[in-house]
Amino acid sequence: MSSTALLDHAEAGERLSDTEALALADCTDLDALMRVAAELRDRGHGGLVSYSRKVFIPLTQLCRDVCHYCTFAHPPRRGEAVYLDAEQVLAIAGAGAKAGCKEALFTLGDKPELRYRAARDELARLGHDTTLSYLAEMAALVLKETGLLPHLNPGLMTRADLDALRAVSVSQGIMLETASERLSQRGGPHFGSPDKQPGRRLDCIATAGQAAVPFTSGILIGIGETRRERIEAMLALRALHERHGHLQETIVQNFRAKPGTRMEAAPDPDQTDHLWTIAVARLVFGAAMNIQAPPNLMPDAIEAMIAAGINDWGGVSPVTPDHVNPEAPWPALDALARLTAAAGKLLVERLAIYPEYATDPARWLDPKLRTPVLRMLDAQGFARTDDWIAGAGTEPPQVPLTRRGSAATPSPRSRGEGWGGGLSEILNRATAGETLAEAEIVRLFEARGDEFHQICAAADELRRKVNGDTVSYVVTRNINYTNICYFRCQFCAFSKGKLSENLRGRPYNLDMDEIVRRCEEAWERGATEVCLQGGIHPEYTGATYLGVCRAIKQALPRMHVHAFSPLEVWQGAKTLGRPLRDYLAELYETGLSSLPGTAAEILDDEIRAVICPDKVKTAEWLEVMEEAHGVGLRSTVTIMFGHVEGYRHWARHLMRVRGLQQKTGGFTEFVPLPFVPMETPISLKGRSRLGPTWREAILMHAVARLALHPVIPNIQCSWVKLGPEGAAACLDAGCNDLGGTLMNESISRAAGASFGQEMPPENMEALIRSLGRTPRQRTTLYGDAPLDRCAASFGAAPLSEPINTPARKYEREAAAD
Repeated sequence: MSSTALLDHAEAGERLSDTEALALADCTDLDALMRVAAELRDRGHGGLVSYSRKVFIPLTQLCRDVCHYCTFAHPPRRGEAVYLDAEQVLAIAGAGAKAGCKEALFTLGDKPELRYRAARDELARLGHDTTLSYLAEMAALVLKETGLLPHLNPGLMTRADLDALRAVSVSQGIMLETASERLSQRGGPHFGSPDKQPGRRLDCIATAGQAAVPFTSGILIGIGETRRERIEAMLALRALHERHGHLQETIVQNFRAKPGTRMEAAPDPDQTDHLWTIAVARLVFGAAMNIQAPPNLMPDAIEAMIAAGINDWGGVSPVTPDHVNPEAPWPALDALARLTAAAGKLLVERLAIYPEYATDPARWLDPKLRTPVLRMLDAQGFARTDDWIAGAGTEPPQVPLTRRGSAATPSPRSRGEGWGGGLSEILNRATAGETLAEAEIVRLFEARGDEFHQICAAADELRRKVNGDTVSYVVTRNINYTNICYFRCQFCAFSKGKLSENLRGRPYNLDMDEIVRRCEEAWERGATEVCLQGGIHPEYTGATYLGVCRAIKQALPRMHVHAFSPLEVWQGAKTLGRPLRDYLAELYETGLSSLPGTAAEILDDEIRAVICPDKVKTAEWLEVMEEAHGVGLRSTVTIMFGHVEGYRHWARHLMRVRGLQQKTGGFTEFVPLPFVPMETPISLKGRSRLGPTWREAILMHAVARLALHPVIPNIQCSWVKLGPEGAAACLDAGCNDLGGTLMNESISRAAGASFGQEMPPENMEALIRSLGRTPRQRTTLYGDAPLDRCAASFGAAPLSEPINTPARKYEREAAAD
């Protein structure tokens, strides 16, 4: 097959056979190779080039091998310790943690105790028989004391070694360097280095796959190998990866001659040779593989290496040098970001474990490491790079949004060309009101950098066309009439009782008189709506909810009763043995005015099985809403995001909401609810992320505006979850509604939120006007609030102390003492 045919085959996305891959050794058209490699990279990784922010911990520089190009390893030196001690290790790791690093890269020589008595003696003083045993202790110490995630490069390992180190690290690695046995013969660079024999290294890499270790490997070019031998090494690694799926990255590292070594006079591979090898690696491994090249070893070729098909720079340290190549300083991260941007890509931080492995922790991580990794992830599996947590009161990052329709400057490849996947086309389709596909919505959620601003600007411009510059809000009171619940939703810190998982607070069940009193007080303070929701009390039936509606409407005929989640409706109908439609019709006739669209969480049963396995399923939630809309009840719709789900689940949720809205037209607004993690069972157990990142929280509102246009015209932001500053940001990213004044709120505050008691109309309007927008007090169904209600809402008297009637029979013994 000719080189042209080979490249056409690869460009079509076909896997090259071993024979075809080896034929690339004769392909000399570098421009064509790089073009195809870049196209494949873009298909697999879009516009992102990743890196890991790390510290480099050289645990020992003794090694039993004698590679002819290495200056890292050296024999024992008089007066110099063989191993870093715990204090030294923690000092390096601590400095890295202060500098924002998330990875602790342990590099060391291979089994020095087999060669040097000094190593054996020092290990004995440290209480260990082997270097790998000491490494395991130090990795565990760094994880515990600094939170850095260990990545280990310790040389050859047995299955027992791999298992022991897997328990204290998120990833491991060993460079294959070459598959050529010839280079281990006399005169070769690996002669006298038993651990560099290719067969032994491949066996170790295979064993790592059997042990489900996320693994790093790669080749070293320029040490005397031929181009064909480089491809043979790639094929050996590809075969192991296809068998086990564990190679999270493949490194193409260029040899650099160092004074004082046997190879000090050997020529370094030139840029052309390096770029050729990177491009061939991309073609051999395909679009999905992470192909890495160290940026410090060929610093003048940053843009060229991106053009050749890499998508990762590896670990870059703002604290420690590259101890293996000390003559080659790391690039400053801001400079690396600029150079990456100049090549049309965005630099993004990852962890020592790549996203596709981090988001499948049950397979790839020891149970003890799953929580530390989850705490550092965003929903795409990259590193969280800000400290903002929904509801925690933390300051939002200073990321300016594109305000009031000013145009963002897209990156060079976000105008529909190249990897952009037609972002402009997606935005055009969305603003035209067309239904987006799942992949298109996911593409919007993946936006970072300039694309993030472009999407926010598009959403805000669409908001202006649909809603003008008016921001609405409703004067309402939240009444959570009971916190007793027999469901065990893992995200809920509100529910109490003998079956609940959280003892924070005591169980209560409001008397009907207290419910009515709170409604009357809300009316006096200008409310047009009361929003009632509670736990699923085991003694409640459908008659209970009918009784609540009846009592409120008898006391306050003009009050809008916005009440009962689809879960409560489902349970109510079930307890009475009534068809859903009949029960909903009776609620409507009794005084129910609309439904809150809560209990939706994520409308995808893959996620519901984790966070709320005994709750209504996706189809059941949608059925309640369809029946409610059918009897004339309108409703809101929510999403609770940022816990265990990914962007594809967000997309499916939006698509299901849009689908039902196109059928019924019954949703009044879409309300994103960022997950507040602090006191929730799933977070306290370490089984969730820390909520959405700031970028994700803003994007959810912007993407919702785009994906739900024109069927849902109102996008609301929750000041309870976001805080006033967060709400203001969302109002500049597609939102037109600020929600309710609340008066009381219990559910978010039970989860640990700092906000939520009340934002009175005075504060609502001040926030809205600060953005140059016009406030409008509305009703639940988006009409103008009556003038008498508006007048009563300003300067309202303080709330009286609410009375939560204790439900002592539902207290646990520990709580009742």
